[in-house]
Amino acid sequence: MKVININGISQQLCGCGSWLDHWKNFSGQPLSAYCAAVVCFQKPEVGAHVQKADSLDNNWYIIPLCNKHNALTGQSLDIVVNVRLVSADVSETCGKEFI
Repeated sequence: MKVININGISQQLCGCGSWLDHWKNFSGQPLSAYCAAVVCFQKPEVGAHVQKADSLDNNWYIIPLCNKHNALTGQSLDIVVNVRLVSADVSETCGKEFI
């Protein structure tokens, strides 16, 4: 799957403590030892904001990336097929209890 990194919105509030914790809390998957970018063997350090590439879906999602791949703002990334995209819309996830 291809995604576009839409880095630069980490200031949005998430009740999970960090966007990586947000991904861990709502993905239903264990955190991999490696970044979600294909053929990257770095440790995932951040929950990166992405959008699906070549899709009519304009929603924002969180995936675990290393700092190197997270810095590639606006660029298309191939990610491993088994990583789950978690909604960055806190009203659908960690913010539900506050609504």
